[in-house]
Amino acid sequence: MSESSPQRLLSILGIGFGLAGAVGGTIGAGILRTPGVVAAQLPTPALVLGAWLAGGVYALLGAICTAELAAALPRTGGWTVYAERAFGRGAGLLVGWTDWLAHCIGLAWVATTAGDYGQALVPAGLLPAAAQQLAGRGIALALLLLFTLIQLRGLRAGSASQEWLSLAKAAALLALVAGCFLLPAATPLSQPGVAEQAATEGGPWIGALAAAVVALQAVITTYDGWASPVYFAEEFSQPERDLPRSLIGGVLAVSALYLLINAALLHVLPLPLLAGSPLPAALAAEALVGPAGGAVITAVALLALLGLINTVVMAAPRILLGLGRAGLLPPFTTSVNAGGTPSTALLLTSGASALLVLAGSFERLLSLGAVLYVALPLAGVTCLVVLRVREPQLPRPFLCWAYPLPPLLVGAVSLAFLAGMAASEPLLCAAALALVALAWPLSLLARRLVPPAAAGSV
Repeated sequence: MSESSPQRLLSILGIGFGLAGAVGGTIGAGILRTPGVVAAQLPTPALVLGAWLAGGVYALLGAICTAELAAALPRTGGWTVYAERAFGRGAGLLVGWTDWLAHCIGLAWVATTAGDYGQALVPAGLLPAAAQQLAGRGIALALLLLFTLIQLRGLRAGSASQEWLSLAKAAALLALVAGCFLLPAATPLSQPGVAEQAATEGGPWIGALAAAVVALQAVITTYDGWASPVYFAEEFSQPERDLPRSLIGGVLAVSALYLLINAALLHVLPLPLLAGSPLPAALAAEALVGPAGGAVITAVALLALLGLINTVVMAAPRILLGLGRAGLLPPFTTSVNAGGTPSTALLLTSGASALLVLAGSFERLLSLGAVLYVALPLAGVTCLVVLRVREPQLPRPFLCWAYPLPPLLVGAVSLAFLAGMAASEPLLCAAALALVALAWPLSLLARRLVPPAAAGSV
């Protein structure tokens, strides 16, 4: 599959892109903000670092489970491929539609955030007041257009941009880490964290447990995106080897970087100051370079977001392509251009995300997207267990380590997260179910346009 043809992809990717995809799909501006959220819940630096390590272990267990599925079923489409194989076409449609919705919501939010950061870098007074209010949204739309055009050029252009952006992002963050460790260590301040205060007010265990749950939820959300390589499974030249290495290596790289960033922030900022800051990385940058630190960290955040936009713009169209190939969406979603890009699916994805950007405020949609993202690894580990039982003879180039412990742990954490969301945000979860249910009308449309027998031959 080295040459493009109608409805064919290019199998040219390797481990370099896989690692860049995992890093680029995970690390955004959240790591510059979330350390303050986590530190506000935990009373000691050791517990703060322990929470980030626990989040990395959760993501690693998920990667180990997903590596078995990806190596055994190296087809484009992501989670929908495994759901269809394990539970049939209906489940494949529900999971794929859910996955694509989550990507579009996330892409719109990331583009909007990048627009806000870009607007902050525009010198004051350069634009009229009315134009300043629209500048952020305009930058967001321009970024969507830019990365859509890059992807339309083909897989080679898209993969190269991903590798360079991920490398630049990692280098910028490592430079921040190195600069922090060159500064003198912060003087400890005696101020209790949220967990310590709650322990004195509501009992030693209940308050501490509640604070730890909040901290872990924030950490797990920051690790979202580690599964990005699976969307390109069919485009790796050696998927049975490179997909497991990309998934596991990507999580290890992200975990190491997150721990270094938090250790660096704890080195330069006392824990109470870290806990009280909405953007602790900016405080660290100001300690390094003075008043210009805010602009420096804004530029770093924007760079991190650019890599994330590129990853999502690449991955989401391949979900639609997989659904179209299975006959679960209309046939036009399967078109692939000469460069190996699912062109129609790309335009649909960018168009949907642009509409969300234009809609303006969509904080509730972002929370809804978080629910959908957590449900996907749960679906994945369920497929892993079911396929182990139903298809024991399926060739598996990579086997999940210590099976069945990893899928049980990932499933338990995901269920606990979703149960907590259902208890605290029942209307939000109901809205998520309603959006997922929209898959059925799409399925009926697809069946009218392409019969199941023809779908199997796509």
